[in-house]
Amino acid sequence: MSGGGFDGAEFRRVLGHFPTGVTVVTAASAEGPEGMAIGSFTSVSLDPPLVMFCPGLESTSWSRMRPAGSFCVNVLGDHQAEVSRTFAAKSGDRFGAVSTRVEATGAPVIEGCLAWIDCTVHAVHDGGDHDIVVGRVEALGVGDSDGGVGGAGRGPLIFFKGGYGRYQPL
Repeated sequence: MSGGGFDGAEFRRVLGHFPTGVTVVTAASAEGPEGMAIGSFTSVSLDPPLVMFCPGLESTSWSRMRPAGSFCVNVLGDHQAEVSRTFAAKSGDRFGAVSTRVEATGAPVIEGCLAWIDCTVHAVHDGGDHDIVVGRVEALGVGDSDGGVGGAGRGPLIFFKGGYGRYQPL
């Protein structure tokens, strides 16, 4: 029970009403490429260029990624729900079904993603049962958007109320 009189399940249920984009954060760990699905990603600052994500403290992926000192945020498109499911799984060969390349930091960039943001770790803050990882953007680009939202191209993968969906312009 939290201090607010509600439990973790209620907290998750209510916050599930806020749609999030879906990303896969990757790094070149000492054991090889590592990655995990993350919904808690946002920009922080334009000058300097900073972004952040929040991995769980219990995450074995994060424990292997953290010493790398760098990471890449891969923004998934609405055609990549299976990629998200693969990287959200607790185990398995996450990189077997995706093609990757490297950019500035050496972290894997997933081919076909809408955008990628390659970062060095700027700071890590305590966030309760998660870390708040702030990254300084070293390189970034647009991937396979093919025209963007509203055009003939792909849109972002959205997570809402426990499931995947697509963005529909008004």
